[in-house]
Amino acid sequence: MAKKEAAQSKTGTIKVKQVGSPIRRTKDQRATLIGLGLNKMHRVSELQDTPEVRGMIRKLPHMVEIVED
Repeated sequence: MAKKEAAQSKTGTIKVKQVGSPIRRTKDQRATLIGLGLNKMHRVSELQDTPEVRGMIRKLPHMVEIVED
């Protein structure tokens, strides 16, 4: 978890990359991906680093990863 915390930039944003496919996943997992601004493999989305976003990332550890700059 420390590696993921280190990925936070000074501006309060976090970059998330989709690495897993939404095929054969539940509707709530697909909706969470869309909420993160992701819907296709290898897309990167830059989001505000809030507890809500961190919770969404924790919900999909098998489908997303935090990208370091």
